[in-house]
Amino acid sequence: MALRIDHAVVSGTFSFDGETFDVDNNVWVLGDDSQCIVIDAPHSAEAIREVVGQRRVLAIVCTHAHDDHVRVAPELAAAVEAPIMLHPDDVELWRLTHPDVEPDLPLADGQVIDVSGHDVRVLHTPGHAPGAVCLYVPSLGVLFSGDTLFQGGPGATGRSFSSREVLEASIRAKLFALPEDTVVHTGHGDSTTIGAEAAALGR
Repeated sequence: MALRIDHAVVSGTFSFDGETFDVDNNVWVLGDDSQCIVIDAPHSAEAIREVVGQRRVLAIVCTHAHDDHVRVAPELAAAVEAPIMLHPDDVELWRLTHPDVEPDLPLADGQVIDVSGHDVRVLHTPGHAPGAVCLYVPSLGVLFSGDTLFQGGPGATGRSFSSREVLEASIRAKLFALPEDTVVHTGHGDSTTIGAEAAALGR
């Protein structure tokens, strides 16, 4: 079946380093009519399940472990009977939100997740968080960037576990190597392209 992307925006809070902010998060669901993966699990398991519908969820793939991206992951995983996938370098961050629940499966740089016969390639892009990953779907010409890259530049740094230097190196090495017309679906805000962000940041 044809692969498609379903999308919703959910609202809640992001709490880190003793501060709390109101945020809107993108929910991305990638799949066909029968199965899918959920990319991140922010704020509302019910809202995510509405996007999923009756499809089988193969996995909940976490781009990183800040609380606004994983807060409802255990609840959602239990409801849809799917494993939670997270890069091991973000387990320490994960435990700040979920000290009594562990992710089910690790993510690794270069790993390929099969979704309805299409490759979803895991790119480890540390900087915003140590275990941050992006997901590249060559057949669609699409990248799901989490909080690594936004319309307007790299994700936020300056907080615990983050590094601007590491983030920019990740983006240049992993993301700017992709075709310029690759559409970038972000964790917050509007989508962009690799070409637009490469021109703004400089390769």
